[in-house]
Amino acid sequence: MPLPKTLSSLRLPAVAAPMFLASGPDLVVETCRAGILGTFPALNQRSTQGFVDWMDEIRARLQPYPDAAPFGVNLIVHRSNPRLGADLKAVVDHKVPLVITSLGAVPDVVKAVQSYGGLVFHDVISRRHAEKAAEAGVDGIIAVCAGAGGHAGTLSPFALLPEIRSFFDGTLLLSGAISNGAQIAAARLMGADLAYLGTRFLVTRESLVSDEQKRMTLEAQAGDIVYTNAISGVNANFLKQSIVAAGLDPDHLVAHGPMDLGSEAKAWKTVWSAGQGVSAIDDIPTVAELCDRLVREYASAIETSAADPFMARAGRAINRL
Repeated sequence: MPLPKTLSSLRLPAVAAPMFLASGPDLVVETCRAGILGTFPALNQRSTQGFVDWMDEIRARLQPYPDAAPFGVNLIVHRSNPRLGADLKAVVDHKVPLVITSLGAVPDVVKAVQSYGGLVFHDVISRRHAEKAAEAGVDGIIAVCAGAGGHAGTLSPFALLPEIRSFFDGTLLLSGAISNGAQIAAARLMGADLAYLGTRFLVTRESLVSDEQKRMTLEAQAGDIVYTNAISGVNANFLKQSIVAAGLDPDHLVAHGPMDLGSEAKAWKTVWSAGQGVSAIDDIPTVAELCDRLVREYASAIETSAADPFMARAGRAINRL
């Protein structure tokens, strides 16, 4: 479907996903300046005032660039998040263009953001979650498929995307091991309006994570990603090497119990999340360098597809209909 007017000027149909403990003002600003939507989690700041300070900083740094892409923030809509009310008020006061909600689709949150013209995208791992998001009135749904970093699902995008599209006509995003421009083009061909990239932006110079975490992610392969709920109580993908470094046995992890944001924040500082897309990452560029590369790769993939003889035959067949 056509993108919402707010996002119609994007240079590339892609979003730099909000990464816990990794996305900050530098990453967001450089992504938006490059024409791609940049986002960050509200909880990457320890207080609502700190969250407000980051929003003010991002707005001020983007102000000289009228062609920059809009930015977005991620709100954790979960009963264990004591800051949700205050952070949501700050979002409304600042009229944030895009809000990405996680771990709960709440109609009142959606209405609050839409009241000033903001968009709400919600991430899901199943049809049931997507149906609840649609019922809550969200503008977009993020299909978090197998291989995605952070809290991820296990379904193939070939299964989840068409299931969601069968009942949802809003903006549809695809997440799961997307690391280059050709894969962004593939997401579009599969029916997604936007691709959602996390791990690839994790390994950039502007990312807030340590050099050691970037190095470990850079050196990892897809088989090094462990999918477990033992770290924080919710299934997520983690680097096996970081689990070992934290003194845990990845083959014998102890059950965590119910999720709690306080314990999750502590756990993710030492056990590092990444998606299966690590296998396609072989350098640590600046965000600007990465975005330029993604645009070139996307354009090349589209050009190659157009020249494919099967595409040409399909085009001629369509014209005869």
